[in-house]
Amino acid sequence: MKTTRALLLLAAAALPTAHAQTGKWPERPIRVVVPFAPGGATDVVARMVAPRLSEEFGQQFIVDNRAGAGGTIGTEIVVRANPDGYTIVVGASSYASSAALYKLPYDPITGISPVTLITQGPFVIAVHPSVKANSVKELIALARAKPNSLSFGSSGTGGVPHLATEHFRQMTNTRMVHVPYKGDAPAIIDLLGGQIQIYFGGPLVLSQHMSAGKLRGLAVTSEQRSPVLPDLPAVNEVVPGYTAFTWFGMWAPPGTPKPIVAQLNQTIARILKKPDVQERLRSDGMEAAHNTPEEFSSFIARDIAKWMKVVKAGDIKVD
Repeated sequence: MKTTRALLLLAAAALPTAHAQTGKWPERPIRVVVPFAPGGATDVVARMVAPRLSEEFGQQFIVDNRAGAGGTIGTEIVVRANPDGYTIVVGASSYASSAALYKLPYDPITGISPVTLITQGPFVIAVHPSVKANSVKELIALARAKPNSLSFGSSGTGGVPHLATEHFRQMTNTRMVHVPYKGDAPAIIDLLGGQIQIYFGGPLVLSQHMSAGKLRGLAVTSEQRSPVLPDLPAVNEVVPGYTAFTWFGMWAPPGTPKPIVAQLNQTIARILKKPDVQERLRSDGMEAAHNTPEEFSSFIARDIAKWMKVVKAGDIKVD
């Protein structure tokens, strides 16, 4: 009797995985948690992907915005969710910067199931026209010649734009004054007004001001020149080894059956190959960036390690 009961318990425990392997998943709507407010960049990416996933799987992928604590609240909801494939999260590069700054209520590498990177893009280094530098090399020389005479803005202390700029400052051995803002918009307003001189921001926001001559673009922070702004050099050409990206990806609860993760991963890959999706991403200054779950896990670990190093070297603290 005991043996029969044990076998029944084992069979019941194996049902979720066995069910996934039959190919019947999904049989009901899937919740797509976005750990930020509606209208932001992460929300835009999620709402671009969700309806296409609905078309592919024949079930609704419903976006659920759960903002708070820099994305931690929404992500934790998914970490604690039943690993049955009916709850996933679309998050941003702040996932890695938060892990470098805070003690999170979950392990950001092993405590969640990576699905895939979705898209990534570089920042643009933009300066006010009053700055007497027409290249990254000249900007570095100016900052070294006049320590703390230049100020750079960020969307907030500890955010990826701040850490990207701090990483640049550390690698170039320059001293500049950090001015944190509550978001991109107020920082860019002050950049346009000359209250701050430098900003690392997204191409979508900055390119219009650069085209109008109100700002001067010096470089992109990708490893190579970006197809979005091909006339701008990469910082890496002057500062070897420097890169910084904004990116978006997808995760599932820890323990989600591998067949489900694989189906999501492969479907995202097909979606990202569609010309209309690639055109949409480029219009936002981004590029499709699919990878395997294992590659995404390594990508996250490298990003967290990099930002931890930057945070420690810069003695960066947040409230």
